[in-house]
Amino acid sequence: MTDLLLKAVSHALKEHPRLNGWVLEEGVRLLPEINIGLAVALEDGLLVPVVHDTGHKSLQEIAGETRQLIQKAREGKLKPGEVTGGTFTVTNLGMYGIDGFTPIINLPEVAILGVGRMVERPVRNPQGFDWRQMLTLSLTFDHRAVDGVPAAAFLQAVTRQLEAPAALAE
Repeated sequence: MTDLLLKAVSHALKEHPRLNGWVLEEGVRLLPEINIGLAVALEDGLLVPVVHDTGHKSLQEIAGETRQLIQKAREGKLKPGEVTGGTFTVTNLGMYGIDGFTPIINLPEVAILGVGRMVERPVRNPQGFDWRQMLTLSLTFDHRAVDGVPAAAFLQAVTRQLEAPAALAE
């Protein structure tokens, strides 16, 4: 699921570039490359390895790179270039049974996406109900760079991407 999320976020950042950047002393700097940080919990803290240039990588390439980065993070073998240059971060507490939470922005980035657990919920249809896999997304963003409406549009774009996962595999 993490790899699909990174790919979906990458697509959404292409549509909504105001969330892909840094807030610096001199102002907001939007960045052309999409480098997504992935929060990895360790016994003694948190590391955020970065999957560089996700905007030009296939789902398979992202999946291979995330596996390597997570393994290196857990083994303490990440290199400086593997934890720097992030333009957006994704953090997932779903595996701990958390539905929603408020993640803290990984400065100087503009925003961070929190991902809650996936649960099966009933959704009404004309004949009754369907059971669907659902999850909660929580976006924390810096108002110096973006306001609520563009942030909501970004979340809508992520949702659209996740609702059509076959397109992400292309």
